[in-house]
Amino acid sequence: MGKRIATIKRKTKETDITIKLNIDGIGKSKINTSIGLLDHMLELFAFHGLFDLDIAAKGDLKIDIHHTNEDIGIVLGDAFKKTLGDKKGIKRSGEASWPMEDVEAVALVDISGRGFFNGIKRKDKLAKRLYKNADGYSFEYANHFFESFAKRLGMNLNIKISGTNLDLHTNLEPVFKAFGKALDQATQIDPRRKGIPSTKGIID
Repeated sequence: MGKRIATIKRKTKETDITIKLNIDGIGKSKINTSIGLLDHMLELFAFHGLFDLDIAAKGDLKIDIHHTNEDIGIVLGDAFKKTLGDKKGIKRSGEASWPMEDVEAVALVDISGRGFFNGIKRKDKLAKRLYKNADGYSFEYANHFFESFAKRLGMNLNIKISGTNLDLHTNLEPVFKAFGKALDQATQIDPRRKGIPSTKGIID
């Protein structure tokens, strides 16, 4: 098996993003999105997923963070898709949970070729009451990021949170840690799997 690495660049009138990814890394990262909380969350994602990840992003932040946040999800999804190629030998699915204070996050991943994400679910329906942080980052921005990532990679992603804490950081940190760990499981090579992990014989 060759090295599973990729460099993806995307430049639009709204954003200029370069991402370098090594799936089989050691969790080192260099991330500058100009969105402080997102930088921190992606560092946690890379560290706990054992992905080597460099992200350099510039965007029209003078308007808001929407385009930058969403396009980072797009490019990161493209990077993972490129490194996985035809998906031969991967485990395909992964599941992980992570606690932080009274919050518990659960992430379930299936690299099926069908991109699907319907938003982070909270059992207690407190999502809309979570405070924004100093960057203006919010629970909905996190949902937009994950939706873009899932659709571009072709990943079914389900995330659930339970707990009563209303601090945004405390809710998102275990989400990104659990997601990193689940995606690491899904992208690992299973030595018993000789072909593509689908009865169809293909994963788009």
